[in-house]
Amino acid sequence: MRELDRLLARKSRSEADISIEIERAALLGALDRRQDAQAAFVELLRRHPTHFSALNEFGTLLAAQGAIDAACRVYAEAILHHPENPMARVNLGNLLLRANRHVEARAHYEAALQADPDHAAAHQGMGAVLSDEGDRDGAREHFARGFRGHAVSTLPYRGSGPPIPLLQLVSSGGGNIPTAPFLDDCVFLTTVIVADHLDPTTPLPPHGLIFNAIGDADLCQPALEAAIRLTARSKAPVINDPRAVMKTGRLDNATDLAALPGVMTPKVVLLPRARLTGLAAAARLTGEGFTFPLLLRSPGYHTGRNFALVEKAADLAAAVAELPGDELLAIEYLDARGQDGNARKYRVMMIGGKIFPLHLAISRNWKVHYFTSDMADKPDHRKEEMAFLADMRAALGDKAIAALRAVCGRLALDYAGIDFGVNAQGDLLLFEANATMVIALPDNDPRWAYRRGAISAVIDAVVAMIKEKAARA
Repeated sequence: MRELDRLLARKSRSEADISIEIERAALLGALDRRQDAQAAFVELLRRHPTHFSALNEFGTLLAAQGAIDAACRVYAEAILHHPENPMARVNLGNLLLRANRHVEARAHYEAALQADPDHAAAHQGMGAVLSDEGDRDGAREHFARGFRGHAVSTLPYRGSGPPIPLLQLVSSGGGNIPTAPFLDDCVFLTTVIVADHLDPTTPLPPHGLIFNAIGDADLCQPALEAAIRLTARSKAPVINDPRAVMKTGRLDNATDLAALPGVMTPKVVLLPRARLTGLAAAARLTGEGFTFPLLLRSPGYHTGRNFALVEKAADLAAAVAELPGDELLAIEYLDARGQDGNARKYRVMMIGGKIFPLHLAISRNWKVHYFTSDMADKPDHRKEEMAFLADMRAALGDKAIAALRAVCGRLALDYAGIDFGVNAQGDLLLFEANATMVIALPDNDPRWAYRRGAISAVIDAVVAMIKEKAARA
């Protein structure tokens, strides 16, 4: 920073100095001097309102600070003045993809690839869009082009002391643990490896710990197989052994966890799409032991996407037609409604062998997710969640707590979660148990103040678990 200041002091403000000013503004952001960084970019753009690098770097700074809408506007301004430059289109596409605005994201990736057919990040983005849309073959082609030679990247480190060098293994097609809340870049020097596209002859970067963030066994089998081979090349401790993650698919959980006392798992069968179409489809499901209502799901999707309740046999064909994929999961419907008619879905995190309450979502809808539930508008629902977070045992009962601990032991993962309901007998109704559970921080709305302590406790437990693993090295 001092060197940049000296350079700027010696020269007049000319075109040659703009790159130095941009570098300085970006460095202020890297040093977490947010207000100074924003002020520097604003002043720079006041004098050079269409400068591409200034706009692009300012957008990157805003996105890193969580100001997503503002970042989108800045990237759009860069595209307006520089439509043939693919980088701003890719950056905007990535933010739109995060917001599940797939059609808009795809348009920007396609425009970027028209400008530069070999743009690696644009191929990566297109792969992500196609994967989400169910075109897994098309996604693989783009991922292969996007990650060839780009499977390893090291994130910036901003700490003042020696870092903990960490390898983070991810899958190209999604299904990864969101690690941003607990991999602090002032503590960890993180190198991200896209496991399913790493050249096996590539030496592993220096590291003292491996965090396998590949979490979806139904979606990420090639990446998990690659992660197993990769971890075998290292003597460092591994968080979430990929061999254990491989055993947490919906089919495996339905059989393995059903044997645990107090755990009720749904019957789950993976069927070719052809067996679920035609006049005999309902009879085939009956032959598999299903009754209506039942659930249909495309493997590898989360947050309720491509997931349908089929109330009766006459609704089957329409439900199948709406779901992507050559194979679909047929899942027994476990009724999680209470006496008030509301469905309840609890989430408990399993960190380092211990269980932590994360949230309770209550909804009139069978498909319960926190962001679509009735929690924001129902004070009595928030009061019930508050009681669960304050005293999980009192809210669930001894039987359910014992079942949760048994599930935790059976999964044998350092980081995992379980979504479940509880029936009138105190049994656990298993919805999902795997490593892809998100720890979402609440916004600043005072209605969520009661949640922050529980969420902070989980994040603190994750950080402590990672540091304890690193200490073994």
